Amino acid sequence: MDVGERAGRLKFLIRDRDAKFSKAFDQVFTGCGIGILKIPPRAPRANCYAERFVGTMRRECLDHLLIYGERHLRRVLAEFERHYNDHRPHQSRDQTPPLHEPGRVIDLSAPVRRIKAVSGLINQYQRAA
Repeated sequence: MDVGERAGRLKFLIRDRDAKFSKAFDQVFTGCGIGILKIPPRAPRANCYAERFVGTMRRECLDHLLIYGERHLRRVLAEFERHYNDHRPHQSRDQTPPLHEPGRVIDLSAPVRRIKAVSGLINQYQRAA
């Protein structure tokens, strides 16, 4: 990760208290103005949202693809993020996707279009407009 390019967008780094993170590791981020937040000791669920997303990404995307390099990985992750945030249904939203518009009338006689996403791994379906 090149922190110099992204330092303007980052505010905090949330990490656990593992000994593999040295003071030099923290100084790289604090030197760029990024605050270091450590999760509480013996609190495995404190970072559960990030771990849930990473697990979902691995199970639904990365475990099914052969990644050829960093550029390919970045493209695949960006496509999956777009799919996850726009189209994929979420349990917390009663199986509706984040961009769901409840008041919008859907023409059920319109044909259904299939759109390939995430390098053809996932198919998204929507009514043709």
